[in-house]
Amino acid sequence: MCSNIASCQNSGGSFVAERNKDFPFLKRRLIDEINAFGIGGLTVDDLNLLPGFYVNLSYPLENGSTVQFLKDKDIYLGNQVERTDSDRCYGIAANEDFILICEYGCNVSDPEIVMYKRR
Repeated sequence: MCSNIASCQNSGGSFVAERNKDFPFLKRRLIDEINAFGIGGLTVDDLNLLPGFYVNLSYPLENGSTVQFLKDKDIYLGNQVERTDSDRCYGIAANEDFILICEYGCNVSDPEIVMYKRR
């Protein structure tokens, strides 16, 4: 995880904070959109800068193969939210183009896509 914008800038990829002149506004808008989805047990108070390699999970497909949707070198806004009364968590990765919400078990096992929305 990037502790601040400066520590993320050398990722070698595309950086959400550099592409957006009003980065705080984008962050607030993403939080509002995520909370408006009304996904049970998912309330987001903040989004953190996260490197793609950290949040680019491999999602299983029905044919047995897996797919990744993010770029390892890019920096996204995201968070993890523990589900109440469950051993699973919600994972969020977003930028100005999309919002990806997934859920997974301990140690990021068995990831499943809950929602992918283009913006």
